[in-house]
Order: sequence, then structure tokens, then C-alpha cells
Amino acid sequence: MPFSPSVSRSAKLEALMAGEGEGRSIGIDLGTSYSCVAAWKRDHVEIIPNEQGNRTTPSHVAFSDSHRLIGDAANTQFAYNPFNTVFDAKRLIGCKFSDPTVQSDMNYWPFKVIPGTDNKPMIAVTYKGEEKQFSPEEISSMVLIKMKDIAEAYLGSTVKNAVVTVPAYFNDSQRQATMAAGAIAGLNILRIINEPTAAAIAYGLDNGVTSSEPKNVLIFDLGGGTFDVSVATIEAYDIVVKAIAGDTHLGGQDMDNRMVDHFSKEFEKKTGKDISGNAKAMRRLRNACERAKRGLSSAFETPIEIESLIDGIDMFSTISRVTFDDLNMDLFNKCMELVEKCVSDAKMEKSSVDEVLLVGGSSRIPKLQEMLKEFFDGKEVRKTINPDEAVAYGAAVLAAKLSGEGNEKVQKLILFEVTPLSLGVEIMGHLMSVCIPRNTPIPTRRVCTYRTLYDNQTAAGILVYEGERSKSKDNNLLGEFTLKGLPAAPRGDVEVKVCFEIDENGILNVSAEHIQTGIKDNITITNDKARLSNKEIERMIRDATKYKEEDEAFREKVKARSNLEDYAYKMRNSIRGAAKITAKDKKKMEDAFDSFKKWLESNKHAEVAHYINKMNELETVFNPIIATMN
Repeated sequence: MPFSPSVSRSAKLEALMAGEGEGRSIGIDLGTSYSCVAAWKRDHVEIIPNEQGNRTTPSHVAFSDSHRLIGDAANTQFAYNPFNTVFDAKRLIGCKFSDPTVQSDMNYWPFKVIPGTDNKPMIAVTYKGEEKQFSPEEISSMVLIKMKDIAEAYLGSTVKNAVVTVPAYFNDSQRQATMAAGAIAGLNILRIINEPTAAAIAYGLDNGVTSSEPKNVLIFDLGGGTFDVSVATIEAYDIVVKAIAGDTHLGGQDMDNRMVDHFSKEFEKKTGKDISGNAKAMRRLRNACERAKRGLSSAFETPIEIESLIDGIDMFSTISRVTFDDLNMDLFNKCMELVEKCVSDAKMEKSSVDEVLLVGGSSRIPKLQEMLKEFFDGKEVRKTINPDEAVAYGAAVLAAKLSGEGNEKVQKLILFEVTPLSLGVEIMGHLMSVCIPRNTPIPTRRVCTYRTLYDNQTAAGILVYEGERSKSKDNNLLGEFTLKGLPAAPRGDVEVKVCFEIDENGILNVSAEHIQTGIKDNITITNDKARLSNKEIERMIRDATKYKEEDEAFREKVKARSNLEDYAYKMRNSIRGAAKITAKDKKKMEDAFDSFKKWLESNKHAEVAHYINKMNELETVFNPIIATMN
């Protein structure tokens, strides 16, 4: 309680676009369930497919006795390696282990989450025979590395710069954690941008620039793990976000969880078998539920069929769209409450909303589309942009603008976002004094003046909070520092000016100054107890390099083994099929080939040099025989 409220308060607002970045850049939608990458190429944005040809990549990372897998490869082996396959890391990023949402989510994860230093959640897996602990930032950085590699393979050049998206309702801690993940991945993060704002850019580039008439667009963004809703006004090249609302723990995963609970109880009732403790069975059920959820977007009923779910017992059932809606109606209602709140915060009537834009895979749910249409008095929702790709598309447009790669239309775009939560300091009575209200356009700078609380007070503790509650303890403490050396004076005679500055990434810097003496102090809100220190980030960057080298070494090993096998089988088939071959040479070949197969079976973990040596051995046997055939 360092201050009493001041009778005067000054505020200054600045909104300036960021400067340009350097080099080739990409846009990354770092999703809870799936991620997507895009880049400006040939005068337009291209969504970049991965090595499987898919335009989105699972945000999965898997660890085994020999190597690490990311993306589709990690997802494919999930069924037989559930304890060491990590997903949903975005739901942990910037959170504390004791958070109720974390404790709830842990019931549905096969991998282990344990408390780390200062109550930080850590993911424990077995990698190369040893238990390893990874922070959510590290797992997210691995997904970012994968998206970077996908982009580099497609573009044929090194990528160093990126615009990365986050849910609009991510708090300061979660934004900082995402920045840290980018640093660990070796990316220069040009900008952190809100996901619905990125979607608004995608929409605005095709629609906003065609008309000088302003359009009020509501972006309904429901993904795998988060929900955001924003209202933006788009006019020509200007995109101005008016208000945002959301929930960082509301998405398609929660609906999957409801279905998993429903069918696991149904299965136990029918068979007497409880599968809740069987990670493999639970994962297979979750996969079936996710497929069913997708199927219900176009069908009124869909089957759930899993052979030998547990102990040889099959599971056969069905779920209707009505049952699915009933299981999740409270989640749907919560989405609509946030839609109503966002429209109200934007100081608009719902009739003033011109377009309702759907973003995120879960926005395809028919009941939600029906509820949105009803809320907006029959207005049809807009489905003209791909809900899975719009966010990455918009991020790539901003990346092109910041790095000077885009065309004239892109360079004219002007973007104004808002801060999702109120920011302030604790004052007398453990109250929170708001200096920057939520939905304030950013970047911004505001100064608030406070007076000393005690006689002869020579130091003031500045406790910085974010949130909407009146009592400071009910909000989130971002950080604190102490301004020392104040002149001794009666209570209220000494004034301290506290300056809040938020940059275009939504990152906060707070400073305090006693004007008469020039005494100053400040804090960049970068390292509360749940965040990574610079030393930790540096260590993780080194680890990321090591893991990348290990991945490359494993790929080289697989390539060497594959080349050896290809050569051995090709030579064997050529010699076997030759018309002129002596029995002696044929036996020599068969003996060498049988010996090779036995060697391969007993040397599964051989190194590249071993495979090369074995290739040389086979060549000394096969090449002379092949020469006699010519």
C-alpha cells in the first residue's frame, strides 16, 4: 500500500506503428492443437504445406529412446507412445502449476506435468532412456522450429524473422512466455499479434480495401484450446480493434473432454471396465471423439467405433448432434456471453455489426453458428475465409509489411490493437488503481500521479497488477519494484508519477519518478516467478541447438541405413535375376545377404560410420559378381 489516491491524474496516449523488421519473414499461427505457417511470395500470401502436404501441422512433440519427433510424425506414433507425446503446451504457457485450469486439464493428459521452481508447470518425459523436464515454452519452441523448417524448405532460403499470433486474451505473462519460445527457437519475433486481429487483416486485405465505407466486423475465433472475440472497424487500409473478450481455456479440446467423459462412463456402464487409467485406451477414445465432433459439423449423427478398446472389448456407439450440443451447451452459452460483452465494450449496438467472421476449427459447429445468427437477429455468419488458415494469413501480411516485402496495398495497412486487461498499481486499502483501462488502443503511454501514504515516507513500493477486480489481491501481480530516496515530508506532500508504456507486442514497461528530485526506477514486466529468466532462456537456446543437431544426426543415420538396405536388396535382386550366374557366385551373394540381414537385426542403433563400413563390405562381395554379368 505505497500510495493514497491523488486528487489529480494526467494521461497521455500515443499510438505509433512499429518500425520495419529485417530480412525474410513468415507468419506463424501457433495453435493449441494445430499450427500453420504462411509467407509473402509472388505478390501474395501463400499458406505453406508441410512435408506431408498438409497445410496445418499438429502441435505435438514426441520423445523416444532414439529421437524426437514434431508435428505429423509425433501425432502418428501417439497411440503406442502416449506418455512421451506432448500436446496442448499452449494451455500451460505462462500459467502456474496450481492454477485450477491446469489441474483440471491434467486429468486428460497422458504425459506427466509436475511442479517446478516457483510453481511453474514442467512437462516430464523419458527421452533416450532418461527423464527430462521441459517448460511449456520449450515445447512451444520446438513447434516453432518445425514451422520455421517447413517454411525454409518451401521458400528455399533461411528464415529468421516471424510474426507469431497469440489469443487476444493472453495476459502479459503468456505473451512474454510466447516471446521466450520464439527466442529459444532462434526466431527474431517481429511482432506478437492477437489471433482475431490477424484474421481481421486477412479479411480486410480482400474486403476492406475495396471500399471506403467503414465496416464493423465481429471476429469469432474458437480454436482447439482458446476462444477470442473481437470487434474491429475496417475502413480502406485502416483496421482498428475496438474491443476484445475471451477465455484462454475454452475451445474444441474442452468439447472433446466432455465427449470422452460421456463415452468412458457409457463404456463402463455397459462392460464394467473403467478405462480412465489406461492412457492408450483414453487416447484412442479421444481420437474417435475428435473425429465424431468434426463429423457432426455436416451430419446429424455419427458412429464411435473402436476395436479392442481394452482387454479385447470393442466399443460401438453413436452420438447425435443434439446429444453433442447438450453436452456442451454451457460452453456455447459462455461463448455467447463473451460475444455480448465484446459488443457492449465496443460501445455498439449489435445491429451496428456489419459482418460476423468465423475463425478457428471449432467455429464450424452448427449450433454455435445458429446461436450467432439468432443473437445478431438473423444475420448470416461469414464463411468466405478458411477458418484454419486465416490467422496465419494475416500474420504473414503483417510480417511482409514489417519487413518491407509486401506490395503497396500491404504497406498501406494500418493496424491498431487494444490491451485485453486493465493495468494499474496497488494503493491504500489494497485497492487497484487502474492507469490503463482494458480495450485501450496500443501502443500506448499513460502517466498516473500518486501521493505518499505516510509521514516521512522515503520509499514507495510499486506493485503492478492486471485485471478487472477492485481488490488488488484478486488480480494478477505482474511485478514490483521500489522507488527509494524520496524526501522526508508530511503524508501526501510528495508526488510520484508512475508511467505505464505498452509496446506493439502488448509488453508492458512501468517506471516511477519523483519529479522534484529526478529520482527514477523502472521495471519491464518480463520475469515474475512463473516466467523464464534470461539465463534460463539462454540455456534453453543451447538445448534447442543440441536437440536440433541430434535430430539431424538421427535423420543422417536413418538415411545411411536406408541407403545400405536399398543397395543390398537391389544387388541381391539383380544377381538372383541374372541369366548368367555361377552357382558359386549365387551362394556367395546369398551368404553375404543373409549375414547382412543378421547384422542389421543385431545393430539397430548403429551409427552412420557403421552403415558406411557395412556398405563397403557388401560392395567388395557384390561388385565383382555384378561385373561378371556385364
